[in-house]
Amino acid sequence: MKHPELYRGKEVIVLGLAKSGVQVAKVLHSFGAIVTANDQKDRDQCPEAGELEALGITVICGGHPENLVHPGISLLVKNPGIPYKVQPVQKALDLGIDVITEVEVAYHICDAPIIGITGSNGKTTTTTWVGNMLEEAGMRPIVAGNIGTPLCEAALGADSGNCMVTELSSFQLKGTREFRPRIGCLLNVAETHLDYHGDMEDYVASKAKIFANQGEGDTAVLNWDDSTCRKLVPYIKAKLLPFSTNEELVEGVYVSPPYIPDVEDSLPRAIVYRDAHGQVTEIIPVEEVGIPGRFNIANAAAACAISIAAGAPLDRLRGPLSSFRGVEHRLEYVMDRSDVAFYNNSKATNSKATAMALASFKRPIVLIAGGLDRGSDYTELVPVLSERVKAVVALGQTAHKIAKAAEMAGLKQIVVVDNGEDAAETLRAAVKEAAAAASPGDIVLLSPACASWDMFASYEVRGRIFKEAVHNL
Repeated sequence: MKHPELYRGKEVIVLGLAKSGVQVAKVLHSFGAIVTANDQKDRDQCPEAGELEALGITVICGGHPENLVHPGISLLVKNPGIPYKVQPVQKALDLGIDVITEVEVAYHICDAPIIGITGSNGKTTTTTWVGNMLEEAGMRPIVAGNIGTPLCEAALGADSGNCMVTELSSFQLKGTREFRPRIGCLLNVAETHLDYHGDMEDYVASKAKIFANQGEGDTAVLNWDDSTCRKLVPYIKAKLLPFSTNEELVEGVYVSPPYIPDVEDSLPRAIVYRDAHGQVTEIIPVEEVGIPGRFNIANAAAACAISIAAGAPLDRLRGPLSSFRGVEHRLEYVMDRSDVAFYNNSKATNSKATAMALASFKRPIVLIAGGLDRGSDYTELVPVLSERVKAVVALGQTAHKIAKAAEMAGLKQIVVVDNGEDAAETLRAAVKEAAAAASPGDIVLLSPACASWDMFASYEVRGRIFKEAVHNL
């Protein structure tokens, strides 16, 4: 362990008993910290409480006591999704107590080099691809973080011969202080999570923390096509290894010949790598990449850049790129019915993700969209709705905003599904409306452009109900 004595004898609050909170409480306790775990949910909704108490950890459920945070506390580790405005977090900050997420703890206890991958869209796909590439290269990757296994849990089982491949959200990164990945990647930046961050400045700053502590010997992988990403270049101290689909690079991974943004053509293309000496090596023809969409070609290029920086041989990248068929809820093919193809893209929780999904298909699309209202107006979708979509079925808190964007795009087939008490029945009704609007040769695409929490516990639940509804048509 890097810092076995770092937490010994210190009083620590763990706020939130979700999977990562339970794991970080166990880890801190095992290193000798005096841990109190707290959750606002009632005891019967915290099934792990008994397990923690059996270890000697104090557990408080059912709210945040006024005296929970006090000057004797050394550290508060919060669930990434808990807002900074909640009382115990605010009190800790007022007292000068560090407020972090488990990512910071994992960094301090992890013996393996860490690869950190973040971005508004494409994190899970890229992280999975990198894990597959490094596995193919025999580099013993451990894939963890926002993608599934809590980082603390994975870090405990890692040694210097492993490579930790981590998907990281802005929520997680905002709560870091010294976190320094050997390779950090920022895939893209889109307007999202503003209800949590307050404004784009805080959101971008949180994403940029993936590079904040990097220095010589580290690598920053950056999307050269994203203007927000490029603005960070002057602040990056690590070696820069960019990727691009729109531009040939002096050094980096790019598509050759480059795409012309917003213009379709059928030229044969390949993902290539140009090294520091100017040597260009083809990695894979674009047509052989296993999942569709220009944005997935960008994810593939990013995954290649990360894997190259980690030391993977170029000839080990092609196989994982061609064999990968995507991740559940991310442009996931469900089935064909009456020559209509159904796709589940429930993970599209912002307009940019939906726009990229729509641009992946050349056939007419019936779009199912809508969900949690975070204040966006969805006008960003108007051009792609006009070009790609024949009908829209809208639901959720944003249904009328989505419908208005469809009207602005000139669409005539717009259905707003009433939000009933049963969210699953509402989505099933939307699927039936979409199927009725589709003709042979069309695509029905669930790509909500919104988070799920107005109706469903997660985008995964939303996606699985969608697939069930399709199979039961």
